[in-house]
Amino acid sequence: MKKYLKITLLVVIAIILVGTFVFLYQKSKPKVITYETVRPEMTDLQKTTVATGKVEPRDEILIKPQISGIIDEVYKEAGQAVRKGEVIAKVKVIPELGQVNSAESRVRLAEINAAQAETDFARTQKLYNDKLISAEEYEKGEVSVKQAREELQTAKDNLEIVKEGITKNSASFSSTLIRSTITGLILDVPIKVGNSVIMSNTFNDGTTIATVANMNDLIFRGNGSGPCARRHAGETNNRRPAESFVRCHTGIHISEGCGRKRCQPV
Repeated sequence: MKKYLKITLLVVIAIILVGTFVFLYQKSKPKVITYETVRPEMTDLQKTTVATGKVEPRDEILIKPQISGIIDEVYKEAGQAVRKGEVIAKVKVIPELGQVNSAESRVRLAEINAAQAETDFARTQKLYNDKLISAEEYEKGEVSVKQAREELQTAKDNLEIVKEGITKNSASFSSTLIRSTITGLILDVPIKVGNSVIMSNTFNDGTTIATVANMNDLIFRGNGSGPCARRHAGETNNRRPAESFVRCHTGIHISEGCGRKRCQPV
């Protein structure tokens, strides 16, 4: 029994030794390296990087009122296209009582002066027709009555402006009609009918009536901490232009390097 065990042990050791020598021999053999030959040709090298940032309009305008009051009507809403000069909303003027009283008083005084001027001119005209006064006196009377009429009309226009913010003769130039200053797309209309608005002046930015942007001219503004930072900005120049595609917005093509890029919807 011991004899069989010894023989088996020797066979196992022999197999191990032979396998070891075979393995070492296979490892020591040099590997055959096969090289692939290709024909040289001129081509472009492409480098792809992921830039984080946002696509935004180059021109985004805040429409402000030129008169204080209450929103009477809103003609446009967000998402609608608008042309330059098109009316977006209408403001109703809420006059102050003191301004109204002062304007009405000016109208009454102008009416009294105009009535007196008409009477004086009628008397002067009769005397001139009878050749009792000179042409110079007649012309002075005519100028006086014209001035009185103009002062009366100015006083009435001022009263209309105080009450309505508009006159009949200047309806097309009224500041109560809020117009778009550019052609584009309305991004936001934060006001509603009945909201109070404040005019834009040197001390106050005024209430925003609408935000309008030209959506045909977009830019990509990259984040300064992302891969499109300064170390990548130098890689794009006139000799090596860059093209980018915004994958989350199908059809938007961006050209020219990092940072600020010009975008055109395609």
